[in-house]
Order: sequence, then C-alpha cells, then structure tokens
Amino acid sequence: VSVVFPGAVSRESCCRFACELLKHVLHQRHQLPLPYEQLAYFCRRAAQDGDVIKKPPSMDLASKKCQQVLMELEGVLQHLEVMFSLTLVPRVLILLGGNVMSPKELYELNLEGICEGSAEESLKTASCVRKLFHSLFVADVFSELKALPVTGTVVMLQGHRDCGVDWFRPKLNYKVPTRGRKLTVNLSCDGDINISASPPQHMTSTWEDYVWFQAPVTLKGFHE
Repeated sequence: VSVVFPGAVSRESCCRFACELLKHVLHQRHQLPLPYEQLAYFCRRAAQDGDVIKKPPSMDLASKKCQQVLMELEGVLQHLEVMFSLTLVPRVLILLGGNVMSPKELYELNLEGICEGSAEESLKTASCVRKLFHSLFVADVFSELKALPVTGTVVMLQGHRDCGVDWFRPKLNYKVPTRGRKLTVNLSCDGDINISASPPQHMTSTWEDYVWFQAPVTLKGFHE
C-alpha cells in the first residue's frame, strides 16, 4: 500500500502513523477484542464501577487482563513518542506471532520517502492519518486473512545508533524476515514542499548509521 501526501509531514505525524497503525493491526488481527480507544474507555469505566459493584471472578479476571494489556500497549506508544523525538525513524515493523526472526505476519511502515517539515509548514496530522487509513481501507488488506489466535506482538524500529534511547534495545545484526505474510505501507511526500523542509530521509544521511531497535516487551493479545 502506497500513500503520497501532498506536502511536507511533521515528525509528530510520523509518530502518529506508527501508533495508529499498531493499534489498528492489533484490532484487525484479533489481538484486541475492540478498537483500542473503546477498550481503554470500557476498562476505565469497569475500574470505576468495580469499587461499587462486586463482579463475578471471571469478569474480574478479564478486566485485570484487559488493564494489563492496555498498560503494556500504552507504555509502547509512549516510548514510540520518545523515540520519534530523539531520531528520524525510517522504518517501523510490527511482528505478529512466531518470533522476531520468523514471525507469522509482518507489517512494515516505510517512512524513508517522507519530507519532514516543521509543525507550521506541514500538513495537518489528522488529515494525514485519515488519508493513510482511507488507503488501507480501499486496499482492503485484512479481509482475506484467517483469524489469528491470541499471540505475541513485537514492535521494532530503525533509529540513529547514537540517538540515546534507553528503553528500546539495539539489535545490530537484525535482518528483516523474508518469510511469513508481509504488508508494507510506503509513505512519501509530493507537491508543494517548502525549501526549508528536509529532503526525503534517504538523502539526508547515510543509512549505515541507522540500526534496528526492539521494544523490550511482547504485547500479548487477549480475547474477551
């Protein structure tokens, strides 16, 4: 799936693309029973109601599990924001099932063609996110897939080797797996781009200085 934005895109937008794609994949591939925002809302409400109403043990367990999953996912999303603030991120991988060397499914977000601009001269984040999801919807990428059992999801991304991130673990010799089902989402910019916006990322520096980093948690899926 390729998406071309008609102008420069801010670093914050790139971060949002990664976070929203992660949430979307987790829901579409049956690792979350509801979209992330709804799940977070229900979980918060259940936690508030829990003080008043005594729940049966099975429900209590489900809501504890739900809170655990959400806490881990929120942690990953927050650390993604930190990572994007420290370094250009040319590529993000979402790996489902199997292990990081040989996942069952692999979703790649390729940001190498993005022209990064400051917040003022960039396209609005919300409209870019809408455009990305419209393209995914039109391409209908999830409909033919068989349901996936509850499995683990790992997030990996490329960043500058000296970016100073301490939460993500560097994986210097990591090679992107070639087996398993793969979907690549390529993002790029076109059209009216201000001169002060940085050129596409692949021209700004040598990629040798960029290495893969792995999130130190595996997001466990859960069904209600």
